Formats: sequence, C-alpha cells, structure tokens
Amino acid sequence: MLSARALVKHFGTAPALDGVDFAVAPGESVAVTGPSGSGKSTLLHCLAGIMRPDSGEVRLFDERIDTLSERSRSHLRRTRFAFLFQFGQLLPELPAEENVALPLMLDGTPRKAALGPAREQLRRLGLEGKEGRRPGELSGGEAQRVALARALVIRPAVVFADEPTGALDRTTGDQVMGVLLDTVKDLDAALVVVTHDPRIAARCTRTIEIRDGRLGGVPRAGKGFDGFGGDAAGQRPVIAGDGRFGPEPVAEVWR
Repeated sequence: MLSARALVKHFGTAPALDGVDFAVAPGESVAVTGPSGSGKSTLLHCLAGIMRPDSGEVRLFDERIDTLSERSRSHLRRTRFAFLFQFGQLLPELPAEENVALPLMLDGTPRKAALGPAREQLRRLGLEGKEGRRPGELSGGEAQRVALARALVIRPAVVFADEPTGALDRTTGDQVMGVLLDTVKDLDAALVVVTHDPRIAARCTRTIEIRDGRLGGVPRAGKGFDGFGGDAAGQRPVIAGDGRFGPEPVAEVWR
C-alpha cells in the first residue's frame, strides 16, 4: 500500500535518511522506536508528504506521491492520510464534534454535512453525549479519543501517530491504543506509530528500533517478519532520520 524506496534526506551535511526502503500493508501496524533524536520522524514526514526527500521515491497504491505538487500533497494529507499527536492538537474554542468534522470541512464538505460523520465517529469511540464539550471540559483520555475520531473520520488509508499515548497515564494510554489498533484494523488501514513505550510497540504487527539514523535492532518480530528489519517477502530494513512531529509539521498537515 504505502512504500518508499532508496529515500535520501539531508539536513545540512548530515544524512537523516540514507537509502531507506520501507513498506506497510493494509491492516498492518509498524512501531518505530529508538532514543530521542535518534531519527524516527523524518521518515514519517517523507512518507506523509509533509517533507520531500532529496532523492528516492514514495508510493501510495503504486502511485508516486513524492513528485506531486505541494497543492496535491496537501490534498492527499487531508483525504488519504490521518495524523494523531501526543497532545491531540485540538482547537480549544471548538466543541468535540466540530474538531472531528474539521478535516471534512477543510476539504470542502459543508458544516452540516460534516457533523453527521463526526458524531457517528464520536459515538463509535464511546463519546456519545460529549459532542458539545470543548477540549478543556474533557479528560485526557476523552480528548485523545476526540483527536482519534478526527483522524479516522476521513476513513484514511494510512494513520501516522507520534507518541499517541505519551501524555496519558498507563491505563488510559492502553485503552486509547487498543481503540486505535482495533479501528485501524476495521478500516483495513495501515498504522505507522512512533513510540518510546515498549508495551505499545509490542502490540503492533512489527517493531523497528532506530539509532543514529540507522537500524539499531529489532526488538520484536511479528508474524511474517524476517528478523532483519524487513518482512518475509523480502522487504528491506527501515532506516529513519532525525526530528519529530512539531508545531511546523502540524501546521503543514492542515494546509
């Protein structure tokens, strides 16, 4: 479904990505782990069309997306990719239902028409009755489920999650991750998640550890995994670059 081949990305003279191959299939979840600053999210940025690689290619359903115009990549981010961040990035002045409807409205769906799917997604995530509450009136777990509902309302092909449970307590984080994995599976979507939590990584199909921009080890090999950072079909290892989702990439997601 989503694949990358021979990705190269430099920041100054330092290579963040150096000949990276990557693939994730529908229904599969890949956890990218490693120390802070080791190079996990440059890969996500390139895969999601937020950042262009210096060379190499990224494909979604065999169509190259790295060569698309910024306008086309922006449209792709709004319609085929979804993003879940550590702190949710909800707009504090909007009620839950409008936060969830936002991706649809940004893509041209009238507000009234967008609220229907938004309310249904909130209901599926156990938030019925919370539609009119603003983020400050929700618990941490509820707010993150609203953010998850917003990510899933467009029925994305791929969900990119950066430390989605990092701001939650252990019990709530486990619950949110369970809902995320179950919902992505129901949609037959793919999930790429950056996490420092080994318990979260262990729940994914595959886990890859990144150190200093290179594959540092494979903590856990899921079914169909070849034990060397690829899958049994011959997928080459993943090597990720530097950086994390931050304020600038978040802004780029909604452009």
